[in-house]
Amino acid sequence: MTDVMLKRFEAPDETRIFLKGKFEIVRFPGATVGRATYEPGWKWSEHVGPGVGATTCHVEHVGMVVSGRAVAAMDDGRVIEMQPGDLFYIPPGHDSWVVGDEPYVSLHFLGADEYAHR
Repeated sequence: MTDVMLKRFEAPDETRIFLKGKFEIVRFPGATVGRATYEPGWKWSEHVGPGVGATTCHVEHVGMVVSGRAVAAMDDGRVIEMQPGDLFYIPPGHDSWVVGDEPYVSLHFLGADEYAHR
C-alpha cells in the first residue's frame, strides 16, 4: 500500500532554471506535475531551446494556466493564446512565449518529466 503524500511547489523535487524562467517538478508514484513560471519577454526558442539543443519544443503538454498569458505557435502555423483558467493540450512541435508584462504561470500534468531536460 502506498502512503498518502502531500507536497508543495515551495519545496519541489527538482527545479530546472533557465534565463527568464524556471520549471519546478513534484513527483508522485505514477505521476509528475510541473509548474512553469516565465517572466515577460520569455520565449521557448530563445531561453530553453538552446539549452536542450532544439529549435522547437518536442514535448507533449497537458496543463492549466494559473496566471498571465502566453502564445503557443505550432510548427504547422497554428497559433493559440492561453489565459488564466484555460486548460490546454499542446502536441510536440511548437514554440511559446509570454504575452504582455505579467509573469506567466502554468501547471503541467503531462510532459513535466521531459520538459527542459537535457
